[in-house]
Amino acid sequence: MSTVISIQVGSEPRKQAVMHESQEYWFDHEKLDVYREAIDFIAWLSALLESIVRAGDVKDHLDRASTSIALNVAEGNGKYTAKDRCRYFDSAHGSALECAAGLDILVAKVLLTPDQIRPGKERLQRIVRMLMGLIKKNSTRDYEKGNATG
Repeated sequence: MSTVISIQVGSEPRKQAVMHESQEYWFDHEKLDVYREAIDFIAWLSALLESIVRAGDVKDHLDRASTSIALNVAEGNGKYTAKDRCRYFDSAHGSALECAAGLDILVAKVLLTPDQIRPGKERLQRIVRMLMGLIKKNSTRDYEKGNATG
């Protein structure tokens, strides 16, 4: 199976980025579903943000927060202690929630519609669920049963 992502680079016509699940992996974090989902979210968000004008700080913050998800997953996966791993996965979780809020802000500012952000929210929900699983696996904290979406 492969994931096809449409992106726009500057004023160039749309290009296709294809991520294959059977691709060669250079690092362990590349094998994680949550990492691949975060990379797919970044590609989706980049194309979306290219189409928005006058979003300034929100666009910049969404770009940084989305990048932070993938970077923290990668760094956390490389840590040796469960406590260290959990701290980075926790940061990635917070960044995913920031992205969800950023998308809501773009709708509130009437720069996007709820239908336009729905694919991103669905992807973020999957990311948050996977991160909560990694956090619970690496943490000594007790968690309540219930919604794992933040």
